Amino acid sequence: MVNFMLKIAADLENLTNLQPQGGCDDPSFPYLFKLKCGRCGELSQEETCVSLGDTVSLLQGKGTTNLVQKCKFCMREGTVTMIPGKGRPLTQEDCEEGKFAPLMLFDCRGYEPVGFVFADGWKVESLEGTKFEGIDLSGDEFAEYDEKGECPVMISNLRSTFEPVK
Repeated sequence: MVNFMLKIAADLENLTNLQPQGGCDDPSFPYLFKLKCGRCGELSQEETCVSLGDTVSLLQGKGTTNLVQKCKFCMREGTVTMIPGKGRPLTQEDCEEGKFAPLMLFDCRGYEPVGFVFADGWKVESLEGTKFEGIDLSGDEFAEYDEKGECPVMISNLRSTFEPVK
């Protein structure tokens, strides 16, 4: 069993608190990434989508998980279970210090998550308190004007990493 923490970073101009629309533990937010098989090393061709609100029963034992999938190459079955309560928004302070913010923890058995894809469903607020919601980051940036703060706001240079956690 290996846990992987998804961490994100970006350049936030006059913005703070970048996170999924419903917060870091949003049950409907889709996390998209590829899976690398722990046995044969095969990388999935397409991104896999997992969300906290989608669960399936485990075939063996008790409990549920967010994804059960077989490797198309070696046929080994693996699971991905999301562990809520471990993430927080990316802040202006994180950006100034060049830090990544933890977003979601994944318990991966038989797989390693690779290459998180930024997509639709984000929110952020300006340093003056204006809220921007329903942001689509699939184009790798967001630019708008904050009327309240009378300044441009921008999200750019999106980055992510999956770090193993003991």
